[in-house]
Amino acid sequence: MQSDSRLISEDDTEMRAVVLAANALKLVASGRAEDGSRALREAASIAPQSAKVKEAILEIQSRESIHILQQLCAQFILENNAQSGKDALDYLASSGNVPPEIAEVCLALVVKGTNTSERATQNGIIARLLQDSSAARAALATRLQQSPTLVFSEIYDIGSDASSGLATVVLDSSVWSKEATRDACERDVFQLFLAKLMEAGHDLDGRALRGVSKLLATDAKKLHVLLDEDTFSAILGCLDYRLSTEVRSQATIVTAKYLEASEDKGQLNLSKFISTRVARHNGEDLVLAFSAAAAIFPLVPSTASALFLTEGFVPSLMPLLEKRSKSEKVEHAALEMLSAACIDTACREAIRTHCSGWLQHVRDTGLNQKPGLAAVILAKVRGLTREQKAKETRDRKEDADDLVPMFKRMMTENEEHKKQSAVEGLAYASIQPNVKELLSSDQDFLKAFLAVLRGGQASSTIMFGGLTIIDNLTKYLPILSEEQRRISQLKAYANASKALPKSDPLDEDNAVTKRCSAVVKAGAVSTLVGISKSLSSTSIAIVLCILLSLSRTSHHRATIAQQGGIKLLLQLYMSVTGQTESEVRSRRIAAHALARILISVDPTLVFPSGSPSLISAIRPLLSLLTEDPDYVTDGPRDLLPTFEALLALTNLASTPSPEAAETIIRLAFPTIEDLQLGSNTMVRRASTELVCNLMTSPSGIEIFADESKAAARRLHILVALADVEDEATRRAAGGALATITEFESTVKGVLAIERGVEILISLCEDKDEGILHRGVVCIRNLVSTDDPTGKKARESVMNLRGVEVLKAIVNGTGNRGILELGVEALKALMQ
Repeated sequence: MQSDSRLISEDDTEMRAVVLAANALKLVASGRAEDGSRALREAASIAPQSAKVKEAILEIQSRESIHILQQLCAQFILENNAQSGKDALDYLASSGNVPPEIAEVCLALVVKGTNTSERATQNGIIARLLQDSSAARAALATRLQQSPTLVFSEIYDIGSDASSGLATVVLDSSVWSKEATRDACERDVFQLFLAKLMEAGHDLDGRALRGVSKLLATDAKKLHVLLDEDTFSAILGCLDYRLSTEVRSQATIVTAKYLEASEDKGQLNLSKFISTRVARHNGEDLVLAFSAAAAIFPLVPSTASALFLTEGFVPSLMPLLEKRSKSEKVEHAALEMLSAACIDTACREAIRTHCSGWLQHVRDTGLNQKPGLAAVILAKVRGLTREQKAKETRDRKEDADDLVPMFKRMMTENEEHKKQSAVEGLAYASIQPNVKELLSSDQDFLKAFLAVLRGGQASSTIMFGGLTIIDNLTKYLPILSEEQRRISQLKAYANASKALPKSDPLDEDNAVTKRCSAVVKAGAVSTLVGISKSLSSTSIAIVLCILLSLSRTSHHRATIAQQGGIKLLLQLYMSVTGQTESEVRSRRIAAHALARILISVDPTLVFPSGSPSLISAIRPLLSLLTEDPDYVTDGPRDLLPTFEALLALTNLASTPSPEAAETIIRLAFPTIEDLQLGSNTMVRRASTELVCNLMTSPSGIEIFADESKAAARRLHILVALADVEDEATRRAAGGALATITEFESTVKGVLAIERGVEILISLCEDKDEGILHRGVVCIRNLVSTDDPTGKKARESVMNLRGVEVLKAIVNGTGNRGILELGVEALKALMQ
C-alpha cells in the first residue's frame, strides 16, 4: 500500500512538472521570458529527470538565440498565429529600440504575409517598424529603388498606416545614399498614390489621399506640378459631404497645400471645377460643386466669395434649389455651402437678401439635418448684421422667438449632427444681448448644455462652439482709458454724431455679472476642468477669457477655486509656451485670472500639501508686475492686472510659511520697489502693502537692515511713503517700519534720513487709529534701542515734541494696546 501511494505521488509530481513546462513554453513564446523561465525552473526543481521538462529546456535554449520579436513575427506570418501578431504589436509599442538587423528581418517577414484576415495587425506592425526603426526605413528605401511599383503595391494593399509609412520613408533623407535617388523615388511614390486615387471607387478609406497629403505637406513646391487638372478634380470630388470625415479632412489638406503652391493656376482650376458643374444643373454635379465650395471658403475666402458673388449666381440659386426641392442631397450640399459662405460679409448680405425665405421654409419643413443647418445659417446672417438698424429689432425678436427655442430643443436630442447644429447656431445667436439673457436665465438649459460639453464624446466643433457660447454669455465690455474715450468721442463727431453710441443695457456690467453668476452656478468651471485635456490652442484662449470674466466679481472666486479653477489656470499657463502675440496674451490672461481668485481666497486652503504648491502660483503673478515687451497695446499701460497681482501676492505673503515671501523677495523685489515709486496711487498702495507683508520673512528684514547703500535707499523710500496723502499707503508703510525698526541698524538708517524721525512722530498724530498704533510702535522701537544709537534716537524724539505727543496719546486713547506701548516709550524717554 505504501509503495502504491508513493507511485501515485510521483505521477502527480511528474504531471505538475509537465504542465509547468508547457506553460513555460507558452509564456516565452508570448514574450514573457522572465515568467517562462520562472515556471521552467520550478518544473526542473520538482522533476529534474522528466523527459518533457528536458525537452522544454532545450527548446527554450534554442529560442533564446532568436530575438523575441523575430520569433513572434515568424509565428504570426508562417504559422498564421494571430495572437503572436498581437503580441508583436504590443512588444513594439512598449519596448525600446529594436536591433537594426532584427527590424529588417521582421519587416521583410511581415510584408510577405498573405493572411488577409489579420490585415489590421500586419498593417500596425509595418507602420510601427517604419516609424521607429531607421534600419527598417533604409531596407524599404533600398527595395523602392529597385522596384518602386511592386513594393508600393505590396505595402499599399496591406493598410492605410503601412502605406503612410511609404511617405515616411521617401521623406527621410538620412536613409538614402543620394538625394537625387530619394527625389526620384518620392516623385514615383507620389504619382503612384495619385494613380490609386484616380481608380474609381478605390480610395474609400482615404488611404491614397493620406499619402498624397503627407508628401504634399512637406514638398508642395516640388510635387504640385505633378497634379494635373483631372487629378485635382478627383481630389475636389473627395470633398463631397457624403464621404467620411477622414476622407474629406485629407482632401481638404491636399487642396489647401495645392492652392498655396500653385497660386493662380490652382485657383483657376478650382473656379473651373465649380462653375462647369453648376452650369450643368445635374444633381450629382451640383452636389460636388456645392461641397467643394463649402470646403474651400475657409481656405481661399477671396476666391470662393468672388465665385459666390458672380453676377446672377445667388439670385439664380433659389429657383434652381426650388426646382430640385425633392433632391435631399442637393439641398444639403447647398446648405453646407451657404453656411460656409457666411464667413464673408458680402456673402452674408447676399444670402440674407435672396435666401432668407427659402431657409425659413427648409427650417420649418425640412428633414434630417436640413432644419438645423438652415437655422444655423439664419442665425449667422441675422446675428452678424446688427449694424443694419432698421432690421435689428425684428431680427432679434425672430431669433428669440423661433431660432433659440429650436436650438435649445436640438441640444437635448441624441443625434450628434443636431447637437452640432444647435451649438453652432447658438454660438452666433448668443452674440445678441437678448439671446444671452434668454440662455443664462434658463438653469435647466445651462446644465444640459454643459453636460453635452463634458460628455467625453463631444466633437471639436461642439467643443469650440460651446466655449464660444459661454464666452459670449460672460464677456464684459472693454474698459476704456480716458485717451480711448476721447478717441471714440472724436470718431463719433467725425460721423456727425453728437454723443458716443450707447451700449445695450443687457451688455452693461450688472447684467453681465448676473449672467456670470448663472454660469458659475450651473457648474461651468467644473466643466472647463473636465474638458481641459482635450483643448486646442484656440480653445485654451477662449477658456482663459471665460475664467477672467468669471473671476471679475469677488463673490464668484471661492466657488471657482472649489471647482478646480486655480489648478486649471496653473496648468493652462504652463501649457502655453510660445512667444506669438496670441500666446503671450493667453499667459497674461491666465495670470490675471489667477491673481483675481487669489485675492479673495485663503491660500492655505487652496494650496494644501501636495500639488500644485503655493510657490507655483508666484511666477505667473510676478509676470504681471512688468509690461511684457511682446504684448504692448496701443495707448497707456493697463495697470489693473498689475494692481490685482500685487494684491494676490500680498495674500500669498501672509501665509505662515516664509517660503512664499522669500520667493517673492528673491525674484521680484527691485520690480516692487519701482512700483512703489510709480505715479498710480492704487499701484503704489498695493506694492507698499506687499512690502509690509514681506517683512514677516528674514530676507525681508535683511534687505532693509544690512546697512548697505541699497538698504538705505529702500528705507528712505519707505519713510517717504509713510508721509504721503493716501491713508492706506501710510498705514502699510507704517506697518513695515514698525517691524524693521526693531533692529538697531534700521534705527540708524532712520536717524540718517532728513525728517525721518519727524515723519514717524507724525504717524502718532494721525486720525486713523491703525496708523497711530504703528507710529507708536516705531517710536517705542527707536527710543528702546541700545546706546549709543538709542541715546541719539531719544534725543531726536524729544527735540521733535515726541514726549508731548506720546503723553497726549496715553491720556486720550481707549485702546489698551496703544496705551501700553505709549507708556513703554515714555519710560524709555525718561531714563
